[in-house]
Amino acid sequence: MTDAAFQAWMGEVQARMERALSRLLPGIHVAPARLHEAMRYAVLGGGKRVRPLLCFAAGEVTGAVPERLEIAASAVELMHAYSLVHDDLPCMDDDVLRRGRPTVHVEYDEATALLVGDALHTLAFQLLAEQRLADDPGEQLDMVKLLAIAAGSRGMAGGQSIDLASTGRTLTLPELEFMHIHKTGALIRAAVLIGAACGTALGASARAGLDRYAKAVGLAFQVVDDVLDAEASTATLGKTAGKDSRQGKPTYVSVLGVARAKALAEELREDAHAALAGLGERGARLASLADFVVLRKF
Repeated sequence: MTDAAFQAWMGEVQARMERALSRLLPGIHVAPARLHEAMRYAVLGGGKRVRPLLCFAAGEVTGAVPERLEIAASAVELMHAYSLVHDDLPCMDDDVLRRGRPTVHVEYDEATALLVGDALHTLAFQLLAEQRLADDPGEQLDMVKLLAIAAGSRGMAGGQSIDLASTGRTLTLPELEFMHIHKTGALIRAAVLIGAACGTALGASARAGLDRYAKAVGLAFQVVDDVLDAEASTATLGKTAGKDSRQGKPTYVSVLGVARAKALAEELREDAHAALAGLGERGARLASLADFVVLRKF
């Protein structure tokens, strides 16, 4: 796949997701209007939409229709947006900038930000439950379970708990990977597997390959995030650069150094490509997304 074709596909999916999310979120004229306005502020008009892109690319592997994928991808993206709103709160990472704009608790207030996260979290499950997204109802129920695990104590919430407890400590590489498999990797894995589940069923080998791919990309995403946090500017990132280091949080850069962290990201990209070997051309977009995750500059 050429870079131009991939960029065009990315732009199409991102635009489709902006329209879908705008449609699926409550309007600002629906009561309680201020909460709904803040929910839309948290979700719309920014972000790379990496998780929806992964969801759509995995759906191509199984021949899923776009109408299903945009609902599934919206559920995953709403879950991601909720996590960002809560992570930015003063009781968590205490950040004031997200996607180049004031964070939700700064733009509104802390209580509203807490409710925004709660509402986005529950809307994600509503979307997975209210429309037919899989041919087999049991498969759709598995989607709900997968997202729940990815968001809970064995996923994002658990990873954030470990992150908070690790401030000021030095972690080993396995400990750091364990944290990020949960905090970042779990939802990325869910995006891939939920997208694939919107189409025809995969054999055990192909599903295992997708799972391996998703785990590699999930870790690579965090490794690159840590490198960018150390090297890029706040203006480029759209969030406060260097904050993890100043807060004494363990990162791949603090554990490995920049050069070894970049090498690890490249190893994970190669592993992601290898995991797709059995899919042939069906895995081309997923392969391009692995490249995008590792080679991105923001």
